[in-house]
Amino acid sequence: MLADLGFFNITLQFAAHEFAHLRFDGKTLVGEESYKNRLASLFVFCLKWALIVTALAFPVILIIGFLFLGQKETLLNWTIPWIVYAAGAGLTFLSSAIIYFIEGCDSVGAMQAVRLMMGIVAAGTLWCGLALGWSLYALPVSTLAGAAIGLVIMLRRYLRLFRYFFSVARGFSYSWRSQFLTLLWRYALSWSSGYFIFQAYTPIMFYFHGPIEAGKVGLSIMLWMGVFSVANAWIYAATPRINMHVSRSDWPALDILFRRNLALSVAMFIAGALLVLLGVYALRGRLAFVERLVDPLPMLLLAVAWFVQIIVNGLAVYLRAFKQEPLVLTSVVSAIYITLATLLCARYLSADYFFLGLVSSYLWGVPWILHIFVTKRRLWQTA
Repeated sequence: MLADLGFFNITLQFAAHEFAHLRFDGKTLVGEESYKNRLASLFVFCLKWALIVTALAFPVILIIGFLFLGQKETLLNWTIPWIVYAAGAGLTFLSSAIIYFIEGCDSVGAMQAVRLMMGIVAAGTLWCGLALGWSLYALPVSTLAGAAIGLVIMLRRYLRLFRYFFSVARGFSYSWRSQFLTLLWRYALSWSSGYFIFQAYTPIMFYFHGPIEAGKVGLSIMLWMGVFSVANAWIYAATPRINMHVSRSDWPALDILFRRNLALSVAMFIAGALLVLLGVYALRGRLAFVERLVDPLPMLLLAVAWFVQIIVNGLAVYLRAFKQEPLVLTSVVSAIYITLATLLCARYLSADYFFLGLVSSYLWGVPWILHIFVTKRRLWQTA
């Protein structure tokens, strides 16, 4: 996440803007030479950026891991597994950069199939490793295997296209750096703020209420993140085409696509939320897993929060399709407010009211975001 900080999202957006004027005929790129040249140079730039970030960030992460893990004495040999795991994470970062680029070329379905295969290989390797007694090596080897199979699949499918990109880029130059950096620092603030907004709860609960309550919070958040991810698939699948419509200035098609897919995401989330809430209510006291979730009130608060987040995320995708990030201040202020409010709730209230800070942030945050959305949409579509 710290190596990404919005880079993958920018890669997808920029690729979609250039691909809006192109198309695939089989595996051959068809369209005006100027757009093909720009897309080729963009691919090479993104790949170089990913390689540089990998070379700089992951050695730092590796060293921090050694310092952190080395604080505890243990008979287990964790050093080599940690090195392999860092290598797998770096390879995953590189493969993700390519996946997001191809997704931007209106190929979300194909890349989701690649992600599925990566997940199957990683999970299969992990379970086999555990069954064979690989101990700490099971997770790093599975991470490495998943990333490797993703790269192999993409090279088999798109090697001809990649060779074409490199051949074009050698004779065509376009400066993407300034455009990327202008957006990247804003995305970095938004992404890091989002980390505090959605990932700080478990350690805070652990500090104030102990490991049992922290485990319930972590598991419950993961459950709702799963519901959110499934529902958000409608928006994510439309993201390249949303960017493509902006590139073509096709505002009617943009709004129709956005409204339809946002409505589908909202409907999917409501269905999933009802299923989860009714299931938890019916199985509480009968299934051990349900007892590991938070109580009904915080469970309901999480449902409300992630429901609102489906809408907020959709609005953010729409606005960012214009190669802008107008929600950076909103994200930073929300992160500060939610963190402080959650600390106060954890310190002075019972665990049932732990998520009041998150939910209350939407009372002032959503009107602010809606105002930005309406204002910017009108401004950018008439510019």
